[in-house]
Amino acid sequence: MQPSAPPFDERLTAPRSWWLIAFLIGIACALMLLPLGTVPLLAGLVGGTALSTIAVSSYGSARIRVVSGALVAGDARIPVSALGEAEVLDGEEARAWRTYKADARAFMLLRSYIPTAVRVEVTDPQDPTPYVYLSTREPRALVAALGSARS
Repeated sequence: MQPSAPPFDERLTAPRSWWLIAFLIGIACALMLLPLGTVPLLAGLVGGTALSTIAVSSYGSARIRVVSGALVAGDARIPVSALGEAEVLDGEEARAWRTYKADARAFMLLRSYIPTAVRVEVTDPQDPTPYVYLSTREPRALVAALGSARS
């Protein structure tokens, strides 16, 4: 018997343009070392590109999952029983909750390159976190997965 697939699993990957920028950083590192010779130039190209792609990859490795009755967002694991209503946020509303409507106590897994988000109330009285803000490319699917995990 195979385990069932999680109802929601999304990786918040970085946009393609960031990968191009990472390569351009490698070229810039190579050009800085050009006066020192060919070997330092190649080392700068390889090293600069490697370090910048590692940075882009790690920033884009955040995942949001609904699995085993819990919402897993980045390093946080929150039982669905401790969550209240989930609200789909379009681009304008998501920007508002990221800026002037934001609460400093909220848990936010946000990526500025993803325009839509989901805001989920935290109903656990022991937890001071008022809500969870999650950037997601599929907000309706996340809300549906939370609803099905709750029932």
